[in-house]
Amino acid sequence: MEMAGSEIGNIPKSYALNMFKDFVPMSVFSETTQGRVAMEGKVEHKFDMKPHEQNLEEYGRLCRERTNKSMIKNRQIQVIDNDRGVHMRPMPGMVGLISSNTKEKKKTTPVKQPEMKRTRRDRGELEDIMFKLFERQPNWALKQLVQETDQPAQFLKEILNELCVYNKRGSNQGTYELKPEYTKSVDDTAAEYL
Repeated sequence: MEMAGSEIGNIPKSYALNMFKDFVPMSVFSETTQGRVAMEGKVEHKFDMKPHEQNLEEYGRLCRERTNKSMIKNRQIQVIDNDRGVHMRPMPGMVGLISSNTKEKKKTTPVKQPEMKRTRRDRGELEDIMFKLFERQPNWALKQLVQETDQPAQFLKEILNELCVYNKRGSNQGTYELKPEYTKSVDDTAAEYL
């Protein structure tokens, strides 16, 4: 089948038609302005129309053009000089129209206090402090250790990975405890002081 008219552009002009008879029967209805419904006819054949094989390149080009056109952004940014934001201010009657959801969201977010940067101590000095802390208490959470030592969390994690075991399960879940080879030395040093 060929489409009539040469002003179509680069739309393929010849198509292959496939006719189907075995489909769910359909009827065409119309409705008048008075609300009366009338049956206009029955659909007996279904046609699928696809571009002829000789026009596949044209059809591919058409699809690429459509895709490229859909990807072009038609929004533009315009810089406004000497604008004092008059149009951005709410009008006097619009004050109550602001949604309450934004106010609630602002209230629920906790205000973070600015955290001061922590300075790193000498590695050996920090290890000694860690051993003393683990003498006091066998299990420590990372937050507790950061508070006690006043060291950066990342630096503390590096040392904890060398000295400690992280408990992922059990009653001490989420805490660090000294590795067995260091706990013996802690017990030995405690015995030396006695």
